[in-house]
Amino acid sequence: MRITRLIYGMVIVAAVALATVSCRKEGELVGDRPLAFSTDTLTFDTVFTTMGSVTKAVMIYNRSGEDLSVDVTLRGGRASRYRLNVDGDTSMAVRGLEIAKGDSSFVFVRVNVNPNSATEPFLVEDFIDVAVEGGEMQSVVLRAFGRNAVYHLPAEGKPYSVIDCEGWDHSRPHVIVGWAVVDSATMLTLTAGDELYFAADAMLWVYNDGCLKVNGSSEQPVLFTALRRGEEWYRDLPGQWQGIWLSAGSKNNEIAHAVIEDAVVGLLVDSNVTAEPTLRLSNARVLHHSSAALVAQGAWVEGENVLMADCGTAVMALQYGGRYSFSHATIANYWKYSARKLQGLVLNNWYSSVDGQVILRGLTEARFENSIIYGNYSAGEVFLDRHEGADFNVTMTNCLVKGLGGLTGIDAERCLDEDPAFKDVSKHDYSLEESSPAAGWGYIAN
Repeated sequence: MRITRLIYGMVIVAAVALATVSCRKEGELVGDRPLAFSTDTLTFDTVFTTMGSVTKAVMIYNRSGEDLSVDVTLRGGRASRYRLNVDGDTSMAVRGLEIAKGDSSFVFVRVNVNPNSATEPFLVEDFIDVAVEGGEMQSVVLRAFGRNAVYHLPAEGKPYSVIDCEGWDHSRPHVIVGWAVVDSATMLTLTAGDELYFAADAMLWVYNDGCLKVNGSSEQPVLFTALRRGEEWYRDLPGQWQGIWLSAGSKNNEIAHAVIEDAVVGLLVDSNVTAEPTLRLSNARVLHHSSAALVAQGAWVEGENVLMADCGTAVMALQYGGRYSFSHATIANYWKYSARKLQGLVLNNWYSSVDGQVILRGLTEARFENSIIYGNYSAGEVFLDRHEGADFNVTMTNCLVKGLGGLTGIDAERCLDEDPAFKDVSKHDYSLEESSPAAGWGYIAN
């Protein structure tokens, strides 16, 4: 299928995981008395203040040989940050809950955390007290880590908020709902340790004449991730937010030492309109996106030491021409959620207009050095969607490329087509075994 059918028009529309290990795993029966529980400690990963949590459940099992009448009480009562639903009863104290012998009952739990002055995560704790009439009380611990944040919420009647770039607070994480806009002629500068969490359908949009500067460090990369990242089911789940859009006219964007994960498109970079690259990208990991890690459309992008991996369409789509250079890049795709229909790297120099006319956009340069392009797509991992009427200049030097032998019309020097021997693709570990034929190539963690 032609690239224009698969990626054409792919413009975006629209917590720190603090894991706590409970005394026993949820789902493991606890207790040898008449009542047993699915867990003795119900743990919520990071909950941002005022946002509320997902609903979790504890099961109470009647192991006795007779029907039991049980009282279920939230120890903190109405003052607690937790809320219960016991078989449809939302009061904080349920008296006389009947559990037949050998049967069980659900207790559903949510937590909502009040803001305070803390800049670091803080513990929010309570207990579910359960007692058989006339018997000893048993308890389940409720434990959550609360965290204060700065919120970017859409203005009334609009789908977006405009970021106060000069007043950006680096001491707290930022939660983005809707589109957060770096406005015209402004610059958002992010520094080591900054964390941005995005709700569903949220994105960061760098508008015309705007600029994004990301200056993380190897110890503290700037994090762009989904709001629900802290919950195990959502960790590394693609498509939870829209991504970062560097629109046409944005300029001099730089992203260094960053992690961008779990979006639809990690980076959408539109046409270049200046004498400098639209985006300089270095020491970055762009992972787990439902469509692509990078979609560049007539842009100018320079990348050094980048890892882009595990996407539902292409990992890197350099389309509608442009100018690109990548050194020490690992482009790897072992997508597991559905059958893949496209190679990991797509290069293109044309598109179809609304009325079906072919519009040529020259691919001035697409240069890859010391890089790895590999994955589990049987046809190879590079798709050359070339129109002979426009420039299509592709150079690969010291690269390991799956399907290299099937590529024609490119300049390839000292390149290989062998398994790179990644350490563990099932765990998204794309570092290389010592025996790798691509030693010294690709992304190098630092």
